[in-house]
Amino acid sequence: MSERLQQAIATLETIILGKSGPLRLAVACLLARGHLLIEDVPGVGKTTLAHALAQVFGLAWQRVQFTSDLLPADIIGVSVFDRNTQQFHFRKGPLFTQLLLADEVNRASPKTQSALLEAMEERQVSTDLTTYRLPDPFFVVATQNPREQAGTYALPESQLDRFLMRIDLGYPDATHERALLREGERRDLLPQLAPVLDADHLLALQAAVRKLYVSEALLDYVQDLIAHTRAQADIRVGLSPRAGQGLLRAAQAWAAISGRNAVLPDDVQAVFGAVAGHRLDRRDASDPADGLRLAHRVVESVPVPA
Repeated sequence: MSERLQQAIATLETIILGKSGPLRLAVACLLARGHLLIEDVPGVGKTTLAHALAQVFGLAWQRVQFTSDLLPADIIGVSVFDRNTQQFHFRKGPLFTQLLLADEVNRASPKTQSALLEAMEERQVSTDLTTYRLPDPFFVVATQNPREQAGTYALPESQLDRFLMRIDLGYPDATHERALLREGERRDLLPQLAPVLDADHLLALQAAVRKLYVSEALLDYVQDLIAHTRAQADIRVGLSPRAGQGLLRAAQAWAAISGRNAVLPDDVQAVFGAVAGHRLDRRDASDPADGLRLAHRVVESVPVPA
């Protein structure tokens, strides 16, 4: 399992240069059956990363450009009347895919954003009194512009909590930016990428990740981290049980990427910022970076089990 994963990550690193940490978090999110939110300024490779993940893991994918006039039916689908049968037939929207790229998700209205809630949590869509199952695997990669940019709507807590991780890519360092300038658009390389895995292999990896050994001491550590977020007077809302479950799955995925068959505290610490940062904020501040700083403070404050 580790060899195939390392090959997939190495392939991704030929597309997204100099971002090994965020790439590994993105892969861990996929292995943990979570959903990924990438928040950063335009032009740093958010969309290219989503496309590369689909290509390397052999997943069918669709891209939806979120705009202020996008409607829920544009994502989920719509019932169309067939005159021949005198019946309505559901025409599936782009949501019915293995990897959905929700590009600039915070430019859509809250009503449209909420169309993703059931799909992300239950992997199904209910419309016209009928429930439709989504493909398996199903992975949402959403990109988001910084909140201070014009024309954006802040994602509500219920929507943010559906994302297992939030990451940012940031600007490349000087060496890798020189490579980008010399070699041109990285997305031009995407059609040449051969899939390293396919959907069946991914499902097998996801199942194997869930079976990685977790000791009682490690569970105590995870619970201590969660409890600490709920006990701090300056944190508005502590981590939810769903966040705790996601943290454990993400740590298992990180251990798998690292080639281990048991989860260590280091694995929990490696993913904690990405899992907790978008779920934590101060009572008296609105800076989105505060969440990540709070997450780092929690990790530093909770002792590691012996």
